[in-house]
Amino acid sequence: MQPDNPVEGLYHAHHSWLTGWLRRKLGCPDSAADLAQDTFMRILNAREAPQIIEPRAFLTTLAKRVLFNHYRRQDLERAYLDALAQMPENVAPSEEERAIILQTLMELDQLLDGLPHLVKRAFLLAQVDGLTYPQIANELGISIATVKRHLNKAAMRCYFAL
Repeated sequence: MQPDNPVEGLYHAHHSWLTGWLRRKLGCPDSAADLAQDTFMRILNAREAPQIIEPRAFLTTLAKRVLFNHYRRQDLERAYLDALAQMPENVAPSEEERAIILQTLMELDQLLDGLPHLVKRAFLLAQVDGLTYPQIANELGISIATVKRHLNKAAMRCYFAL
């Protein structure tokens, strides 16, 4: 019997293969299963149903993007935990606050994805570190006018994402 939904058919035909491919990449069956599900969720959440000619090539490309985001999240979490480890215990956030902050950082990272490195860096220096335009210009070795352009570009990205 043929599934009514093309994504369902794709899932049944290739989920095991994709999970195995991810397991070889990650070395962890649990993470591989999670990322395989994330890959299929991207297909389900797509605005338009993709026209798939080569299913495994399509799934591999999509899974590589999911895997890249997974590694970025790990790097971001590791950097955040390193920063927390350097804080005095009496000012460190609670576990709940840590989870909220980490989720916010991941959302911000995703939101700023695709912007040039200096634009992201200027935005983070302003928003996270609280530096002024002249301080950012000095830190990045750029003019104050360029700092303003960078911050405007990042702010527009954030504004239009809402």
